Amino acid sequence: MSNQSILLYSYFRSSCAYRVRIALNLKAVPYTIVPVHLIKDGGQQHSDRYLAINPSRQVPSLVDKDVIIGQSMAILEYLEETHPNPPLLPKNAGDRAIVRQMCEIINSGIQPLQNLSVTQFLESEFNHTNDEKNKWMQKWIPRGMQSLEDLLQYHSGKYCFGDQITLADCLLAPQVFSSLRFKIDMSPYRRCMEIYDRCMKLTDFLRASPEQQPDFEA
Repeated sequence: MSNQSILLYSYFRSSCAYRVRIALNLKAVPYTIVPVHLIKDGGQQHSDRYLAINPSRQVPSLVDKDVIIGQSMAILEYLEETHPNPPLLPKNAGDRAIVRQMCEIINSGIQPLQNLSVTQFLESEFNHTNDEKNKWMQKWIPRGMQSLEDLLQYHSGKYCFGDQITLADCLLAPQVFSSLRFKIDMSPYRRCMEIYDRCMKLTDFLRASPEQQPDFEA
């Protein structure tokens, strides 16, 4: 399967798309960004054109020739299987499960509660102000971050799982970015922040960051 065929439908600020960009960079997989603006035009993810690509109307979506995948975790697993080097999951089944557990703390336990569709619903249905939406974030994001921080004390080294970069790091960096954007006090999560700072010194993480994307808006 040719790497050159890969398209990534992405929004610069989406933490889920950010995860996939990191993994693609780490694996040196050539790809082309296709921007999908989640706010303009009522949200371009709701267009008929994009619906044909991803019925969930979310980003990211990855297109590799005749393979079309939505949902970031499915994409990350696909990349791990089709581009196994460098590996982003440990060899041991138990270790892989721990890395997936770290990923799911973020993927299932934090990100859905800060998702744009959730905050838009809080605004449209309950007339929540920005301050009230921030209170929502400040309730739910720290709970998930603390769960991850507690797990890292048993398994982290330089990175989330020992001294090798894994999928957990691909999810951690975007989540910290989002948490800081939502003005969450990250000082209680020392291990998370140390790993984040270490990751963001790496070119592959920097290249994936929102401000480096073709659709970036200040």
